[in-house]
Amino acid sequence: MSHAAEKAYNPPSDDTGSAYDFQSNAVHHLEPRYERPTGLRGLYYNPTTQVVLLGFVCFMCPGLFNALNGLGGGGQLDPKVSANANSALYSTFAFFAFFAGSVNNTIGAKNTLRLGSIGYALYIGSYLAVNIHPNAWGFIIGAGSVLGMCAGLLWTAQGSLMLAYPIESQKGKFIGIFWSIFNLGGVVGAAVSLGQNFHSETDSVGNGTYIGFLVLTLIGVFIPLVMADPNKMIRIDGTKVTTPRHPSWKTEFKGLWVALRTDPYIILLFPMFFASNWFYTWQFNDYNGALFNIRARSLNNLLYWLAQIVGSVSIGFLLDQRSLSRRVRAFSGWVVLVIMVFAVHTWAYFYQRQYTRETVSAKIDIYDSEYVGRVMLYIACGLLDSMWQTCAYWLMGAMSNDPSKLAHFTGFYKSLQSAGAAGIWRADAVGIPYMSMFISTWALLVAGLFFALPMIHMRVQDTSEHEFDDVQEMQYVPLIYLSPANRDPNHPYFTVHHQSGSLPAHAHTTTSIKSLSSSLIINYL
Repeated sequence: MSHAAEKAYNPPSDDTGSAYDFQSNAVHHLEPRYERPTGLRGLYYNPTTQVVLLGFVCFMCPGLFNALNGLGGGGQLDPKVSANANSALYSTFAFFAFFAGSVNNTIGAKNTLRLGSIGYALYIGSYLAVNIHPNAWGFIIGAGSVLGMCAGLLWTAQGSLMLAYPIESQKGKFIGIFWSIFNLGGVVGAAVSLGQNFHSETDSVGNGTYIGFLVLTLIGVFIPLVMADPNKMIRIDGTKVTTPRHPSWKTEFKGLWVALRTDPYIILLFPMFFASNWFYTWQFNDYNGALFNIRARSLNNLLYWLAQIVGSVSIGFLLDQRSLSRRVRAFSGWVVLVIMVFAVHTWAYFYQRQYTRETVSAKIDIYDSEYVGRVMLYIACGLLDSMWQTCAYWLMGAMSNDPSKLAHFTGFYKSLQSAGAAGIWRADAVGIPYMSMFISTWALLVAGLFFALPMIHMRVQDTSEHEFDDVQEMQYVPLIYLSPANRDPNHPYFTVHHQSGSLPAHAHTTTSIKSLSSSLIINYL
């Protein structure tokens, strides 16, 4: 054992006790504790600081992408080009996100994040190019395809880092912090668009809006360069952040299967994942883009992303309520989503039945009498979106603390999410009726909640399990603390393996571990 490891270990204060519970036949997981840095270095290596920086990467890149999409048709007069670009984007996203966990575990989350951010600048630049050269619409679709590959990498790295940095009681808080900063990108982008287009007499945005978005996105590309190495991060309880392994590609592809095999309940969240981007098409193109002029669309967009901040912080506060058990919090979050889904879509139904693709013509302005009720619905849509996404991440975090497995979970999440989005954006491009788009959105959200309920009942416990190398088919408990009177003071650490067969030559036994199961072999680290 290394000298550093001995210094890091904090034994229990009760010298007569053991970390092995003899009555319950359970071995308690004891992690080494490390001293956290202080001063400016401590601020820089604080998990909250790193999650804030992570939030600003997504503020500048996918946040501004959301602001652009939220305008309806990417701010263009003809929404079909934007719909086809989004279909191409999410098609490549669906494929590459499935393997993004493998990339993340191979090159590291920080490098994966940096690589993923590049595609957003290219995509926003393509809209500027089309504004200057109207016939270059193929550039937008091509940029969408490239962004799909990059976005799969960015979101997988983001999910792995965001869920690895907090301790158990901070997960909802950290998700809320991230989601709030991320959605500020949509707020700032929408505010820029509103300022640029408030007096516009056309129904599309100008070059200045796209240039402003592009500059901000390029800043986001460089933020990962100043983020801390996750291997050097220490949580507030003194435990080190567990970084993903760097095995071969073959092992990582097997890891995708192992993540499913060892935690099959994740499949019950797949409908929830699939629905999580489906609703954007109806909200952005078939409601905001169809009913409002560019000034009203810009204001709606601003209010939508502000509502997302309120929604994420509110649901994060509920999910972190320590006075409630973890299972109660999980079921409470589910109930909130049920109420929001039915309230928002019942309300929206009464508006949707009033117009079709063929009948919609006059655009609603912010000074029109019918504007207030419809913008309130759009705000409610923003609340629902952020609550849905936050709960999905929280439920994944409730299933595991292992960053490697979480990387695969978030890869599944973004892959399925994008597969759904690719289909619905293409449906919008070919002119599927608005009502059909709306009903499919409502039905999928209900299905996601229906299948998530048994997962919550069977899988959410009071603490996340800390899984280890399931690829090696080994059950592993890293630290056993024995009474000082009965252990070798030079070797206080033991590894416990469930193993059959005879004891190896280096096996060690003492009277303090005689009551352990005979299937356990105690070895020095």
